[in-house]
Amino acid sequence: MIIEDTARQIQSKIATFKPKTAIILGSGLGEFANALSDAISIPYAEIKDFPQSNVKGHAGKFIIGKLHGKDILCMQGRFHLYEGHAPARINEIILTLKLLGIEKLIVTNAAGSLHPEMPAGSLMLIKDHISLNTPNPLIGPDDEKYGPRFPDMSNAYTAEIREQIKALAAQLDIKLYEGTYYYSVGPCFETKAEIKMLQMLGGDAVGSSTVPEVIAAVHAGLKVLGISVITNLGTGLQATPPSHQETLTNAALGGEKLTRLISTYIKEAA
Repeated sequence: MIIEDTARQIQSKIATFKPKTAIILGSGLGEFANALSDAISIPYAEIKDFPQSNVKGHAGKFIIGKLHGKDILCMQGRFHLYEGHAPARINEIILTLKLLGIEKLIVTNAAGSLHPEMPAGSLMLIKDHISLNTPNPLIGPDDEKYGPRFPDMSNAYTAEIREQIKALAAQLDIKLYEGTYYYSVGPCFETKAEIKMLQMLGGDAVGSSTVPEVIAAVHAGLKVLGISVITNLGTGLQATPPSHQETLTNAALGGEKLTRLISTYIKEAA
């Protein structure tokens, strides 16, 4: 089976590392992996039948190493549905992580703010998400050995972890917003009318990733932490139209804070 074969390939390359925590790094946030010591790199291209990440700002490789004495697996590069990947592929990747022994998934992303008071460079702790009329990674046959047919999403972003992160952010004097992430398949930025609609629906930030991974992780029984780095205001909320270059540039504004926060979490609580 492709999931089991992929897990075996990766396991054969990571030597004695036994990570329990995996981190998916969003657009422009790949530098976090530089904090790992004794790290090894596995390009996705070296793994048979593994998908490739083709978006600027996503290096396309696994980085496995130690942080505060704990084994950590980072994905420098994720897979977006707008690249043409089938939704079920996202599920296969998360199940591969589970077979590697991962118990906790930290997902990060670059997102657009739906509120002017949450500007570029801010961090937003994801407490919930909205995903309407978008492809679900669990569509298709279900194997009960990996997870239930109908997973409960009421605590998708693990409440206990969110409370720990909020406490750590306060200790580090890092301003941490908390809100609901709206998943838009992309790749185009939203229209002004769509931004207004998302605000009315209760969204606080919008992006084109994360939710498929989180759905798959909840299905697989993983605990989840999600944090958005705000890189722009939504269309119509700032003077200039949003762009991917703006996303990459402004990701660096919040990247240092994100690194400090997640590093401290791994040291204190992971």
